[in-house]
Amino acid sequence: MLARDFMNTHVYKVKKDDTVRAVVETFVNHRISGLPIVNDRNEIIGYISDGDIMRNIGKHDDLVIDAIWSSFVVRGDDEDFSDRVRHILALNVMQIAKHKVFTVHEEEEIEVIAAILGKKQIKKLPVIRDGILVGIISRGDLLRHAFANYL
Repeated sequence: MLARDFMNTHVYKVKKDDTVRAVVETFVNHRISGLPIVNDRNEIIGYISDGDIMRNIGKHDDLVIDAIWSSFVVRGDDEDFSDRVRHILALNVMQIAKHKVFTVHEEEEIEVIAAILGKKQIKKLPVIRDGILVGIISRGDLLRHAFANYL
C-alpha cells in the first residue's frame, strides 16, 4: 500500500505570512493539532504543531548556566500567562514553526511511512508530489489502513 492510497487529500494548511492567531483558530475550528505551512506555490516550508505553541505560552523559568570561569543567569518570563498568549497570537507563524519538515512522496510504501512516524516521533506526515503538498497522513490514518484486514 502506498501513501496515495490512504492519505487524506483534504489538508488544512496555513500560508507563510499568516499569524499564530490563524493557526490557533484553525486548530480550534477543525479539531486538529498540526498544520503544514506553505508558500504561494503550495510547497511546504514549515510545520507548526500544538506543541510548538505550548512551548511558547508556557512559563520559562530562570536558567543558571555554569561556565568554566563563572556562572550567569538567563532570565525566564516576567510576563503573566495572558500577556504571553496575546504576544504569541500576533507573531508570524514562521517565528515559532519548525523549518525542517519530514515529508513523504505519494509513492512511498506504508511500512516506510510507519517507520518514519515511529522513529521521528511525529504525529502527521505531509505527502508531496513534485515538491507540492498533495495530502497528509496521520498515525491514525496509518493504523486504520495497516490493520483493516486483520481486525
